[in-house]
Amino acid sequence: MTTKILTLATLASLLLAGSAMAQGNAPGAGFIDNWDLDGNGAVTLEEIIEKRGEVFYMFDQDEDGVLSAENYKLFDEARAADQAQAAGNANGGGEQRGAKGMTLEFNDDNGDGEVSLDEFVGNSDEWFAIMDRNGDGEVTSADFGPQSQ
Repeated sequence: MTTKILTLATLASLLLAGSAMAQGNAPGAGFIDNWDLDGNGAVTLEEIIEKRGEVFYMFDQDEDGVLSAENYKLFDEARAADQAQAAGNANGGGEQRGAKGMTLEFNDDNGDGEVSLDEFVGNSDEWFAIMDRNGDGEVTSADFGPQSQ
């Protein structure tokens, strides 16, 4: 368990470092750097689905197929640190807007206090719609910044 926690901390640090390095770039660069799996500058629904699956497995510490309240505590801490990093970025809050789609409340469809992989990945469409502010079917820097509020 200790090894897994250290691994999670390392992975979270790498994700945060990517966000921090991208802050000087276009609006939403931290999000796009982390979620644009093919590197074309746009995040598609398919990439969201794949990445949400990866995020789920990263935080399912006990590998029981659900994100429990205990798992979510670590997940919330990592997201809070990521948001704090992004707070210095004058993106207009787009990355913070997306944080809602990662919460226990957003993803716990059956209200049992846990989130299964099916629930987490199954909410990808709704979360993608939140992030794709201009409705063009992909998330780019155009979906971030003051105009996207």
